Amino acid sequence: MDGFLSEPTQYKGLTFPHGTLAPEPGEAITLAPGVEWTRMPLPFSLKHINVWILDDGDGWTIVDTGMPLPDTKDAWRKLLDERVTPEKPLKRVIITHMHPDHIGCAGWLCYKYDAELWISRLEYTTCRMLVADTGRDAPKAGIDFYVRAGWPQKAIDNYVSRFGGFGRGVSQMPDAFTRLEDGDRVQLAGQEWRVITGNGHSPEHVCLFSETLNVAITGDQLLPRISSNVSVHPTEPMSNPLDDWIKSCEKLLRELPEDCFILPAHNEPFTGAHIRLRNLIAGHETSLTRLRQKLEKGPLKVPETFISLFGRAIKDDEMGSATGEALAHLNYLIHRGEVKSRPDTDGALLYSLA
Repeated sequence: MDGFLSEPTQYKGLTFPHGTLAPEPGEAITLAPGVEWTRMPLPFSLKHINVWILDDGDGWTIVDTGMPLPDTKDAWRKLLDERVTPEKPLKRVIITHMHPDHIGCAGWLCYKYDAELWISRLEYTTCRMLVADTGRDAPKAGIDFYVRAGWPQKAIDNYVSRFGGFGRGVSQMPDAFTRLEDGDRVQLAGQEWRVITGNGHSPEHVCLFSETLNVAITGDQLLPRISSNVSVHPTEPMSNPLDDWIKSCEKLLRELPEDCFILPAHNEPFTGAHIRLRNLIAGHETSLTRLRQKLEKGPLKVPETFISLFGRAIKDDEMGSATGEALAHLNYLIHRGEVKSRPDTDGALLYSLA
C-alpha cells in the first residue's frame, strides 16, 4: 500500500496527519521517502506495535519487530519474502529497546534472512540477562523486594510461579550485535539518521532522527496518547528511573524540532513533539504533587499510593507495573531528600515525608 488518503485529526495539541487509519499486519504504508509503516499484533491491552521498514536502495532495514507469534511471523513473511533477494537483502534489524514487543522477533528475522542485529549495548546485555532467567527459580532478592513493596502472599506466589517468563516472549537472540551509541550517525533509507538515546523506560533506548526528512523513530520514548511505564525493578531496588525519564524527555526537547514527524511504537504517527514532551514531564510532576499530599496524611505502603498516582484501583494483572511505577515516584522523592522509609512489623516498607 503506497500511501493513503485520510483526514488529519487533533488530540491535546497534537496533529495526526493520517488520522486514525493504520496498516494491517502484512501491509505497509509509505510515510516518507524510503520509510514504510506496518503494524504487528500484540496479545495485550495494547493490540499492536508499530514497526518500520526502510528501503536502503541496496537492501532493507527493519526497526523493531513485534513478538514471535505465529501471526507476526506470517505477516513478516508476507512483507519480506518477495522483497528480500540476494541482490537486495535484509541487511539489519535495528531494535529501539529490549522489551519483547520490540525485540521478540529480532533473532528469528536475523537468522531467517541472515541480517545483522543493531542495538545499544545495555539493551542487548539486559535482554540476554533476562532471557537467562528462563527455567530459574525466583530469587530471594526478588521475593524480598515484593515483601518490602507490601504485596500480599497471593501476589508473591504469582510472581514466583511466573518468574523467568521474559524468555518466552523473545526468539533466540543473535550471539553478536553492532552497537548503537548516542550521537552515532547511520545511513538509512538514503539519508543520515542520528542516534539519540534515553532511559527510564529501559536502560539505553535508541531513537533515530533524520534531519533531512525531519522524521524521528521514537519507539516507546515518545508516545502520543499513552505514557510509557517507568519502573523500579528487583534487580536495582534503589534506582531512580523517573529522574532518568524526565531528563530524557528534556533531552528530546533539545534534540528534536517541534515540527518533527514522530513515528512512535504505539498509536499513530504525529507532530507536536514539544507539546507532548512537556505534557509527559508535567504529568509526572502532577503525580509527585499528589503523592506528597497523600504522604502528608501519614505513612503509606506502596499499594496505598496507587489511587493517588493512578486515580483508580489496580487490577491483579497490573500489580507489577503499578508497583514499579509507584516505587519510581517514591525513589525520586527519596533521592531528593523529601521522603524516607522504614520497615513495618510485617516487613513491608512504610514511606513518610522526611
